[in-house]
Amino acid sequence: MGKPFDAGITKFFQNAAPNDVRALIEGASKAGIINPAFPYETRMGKKAYEAELAALQIELVKFLAWVKDSGSRIAIVFEGRDAAGKGGTIKRFRENLNPRSAKVVALSKPTDREAASWYFQRYIDHLPAAGEITFFDRSWYNRGVVEHVFEFCTHEQREAWFEQVGPFEKLITGDGINLTKIWLNVGRATQLKRFLDRESDSLKQWKLSWIDVEGLNRWDSYSNAIKETLNRTDAPCPWTVIRSDDKRRARLNAIRVVLQQHDYTGRDDAALGNVDDIIAGGVDLWDA
Repeated sequence: MGKPFDAGITKFFQNAAPNDVRALIEGASKAGIINPAFPYETRMGKKAYEAELAALQIELVKFLAWVKDSGSRIAIVFEGRDAAGKGGTIKRFRENLNPRSAKVVALSKPTDREAASWYFQRYIDHLPAAGEITFFDRSWYNRGVVEHVFEFCTHEQREAWFEQVGPFEKLITGDGINLTKIWLNVGRATQLKRFLDRESDSLKQWKLSWIDVEGLNRWDSYSNAIKETLNRTDAPCPWTVIRSDDKRRARLNAIRVVLQQHDYTGRDDAALGNVDDIIAGGVDLWDA
């Protein structure tokens, strides 16, 4: 089986990747972290990770039972650069949860009718009802970053979105929906290495799109759009930025961030543990 998109990822790595990024990938070790700005030099050990994840997933089962019993409505938005680990993190949240009460929303390209409607309209039907958790694998924040970078929207449309997103989130939280916004942040070398791995893996090639390939040439445009979007949309519902060059640490801290917001029945604080504040924090962490 050949490489998708005419091996565009490999060609970028060989011909267009910055020299320092290429050197980091070529010198990477199996357990090492290739982002020099990441606060840990190696990945979290598998044994420790699996033990902590198992304990946290028990807490998630308790949490969902409480959500159902209390009639709570929980919405969790996952955003981040491509290959930052959104899908894998959501998978660890949901592995042992009833999919009828804990659903994933990953919307595709808008239909003609959706494109002609109010921008937030197609997301409203997917907001959680009483007793439900909804995980948004990308969300209404597409307009702030991806649509802007690829000129899928005009400057005026994006500015209108900026004016409306805060009031929109204030409306849904004011109606009782608990909204958590998580931005998974990943370094440039880490992202490219993950793309190269996907390109070579027949079972994961489906994760790649032409936007991933083209987006490699727009790193700086993405960075500028992300920074502006995080800063302009941190209220009324603040962002949690999670550094995800180590997927294991990112997944554990994402779960902890959500669970620590709720005093659910049977909560075990010892099993829950503490959020690692050099991995997960506010929007200032994105610049780290």
